[in-house]
Amino acid sequence: MTLVLAIAAGGLIGLSLGALGGGGSILAVPVLVYALGQSPAQATTGSLVVVGVTSLIGAVTAYRSGHVLLARGVAFGTVALGGAVVGAKASTHVPGPVLLACFAVLMLVVAAVMALRLWRRRGGAGDHPRVLDEPIITFSPTFACQCPRALKVLVTATVVGLLTGFLGVGGGFLVVPALLLALALPMEYAVGTSLVVITMTSAMALAVRAGVGVAPDWWLVLALTAASAAAAVLGARLACRVDTRRLQVAFTVLVLVVAVYTAARALPSLV
Repeated sequence: MTLVLAIAAGGLIGLSLGALGGGGSILAVPVLVYALGQSPAQATTGSLVVVGVTSLIGAVTAYRSGHVLLARGVAFGTVALGGAVVGAKASTHVPGPVLLACFAVLMLVVAAVMALRLWRRRGGAGDHPRVLDEPIITFSPTFACQCPRALKVLVTATVVGLLTGFLGVGGGFLVVPALLLALALPMEYAVGTSLVVITMTSAMALAVRAGVGVAPDWWLVLALTAASAAAAVLGARLACRVDTRRLQVAFTVLVLVVAVYTAARALPSLV
């Protein structure tokens, strides 16, 4: 029964990651803790495997569909790696209940930011790329720098990496808003490009966590990963056929629902 539950949950995680570019990690951690009996430390490590592998497959599918800005994703992910290392090391010194409480609070904040963005854009035109081909820093023929935007990307990517390593999340529910706000990408490009960033930061955070703390039940993690990876391909194809505004609404609702549930379970344990 546990294995069946892991496969079913993996399917939902993969659909979320493939279609929305996020949500997988915020589903993986609660599923591993509350449904599959893993400790918070085990869950945050196992989720990195699930989300990292699934994101890689989803990124390849999205790239073939033309919805990945590879150079921007790699650049953003490279900056985020430093934060991921620091966050992963810091997480080993924090009690499980505190990790889950921080996880819930972060999701509530992200849901609020995304809801506010949707509210401000209600009734307006859809997202269109404004700066897709406009580099932030150039060296030829002369050096030029859009320094305010460069600073915004630097700070945003570092924070994303830090939280990814600390909470053991893939960062999709952080990376998508970051790419929307820092790089002004339209939703369909932010979703695909975020998968590149998630793959990079998850791999780095997992490498730092290797051999530290209690290992998760790898059979459950592998079952979750296999089901998630298969569903991610379907999710990425679905993203190409669904209105981007609906994707934003679904993304926001998903984060909010899981945040409320996790908060209800985690916060009382701190009292």
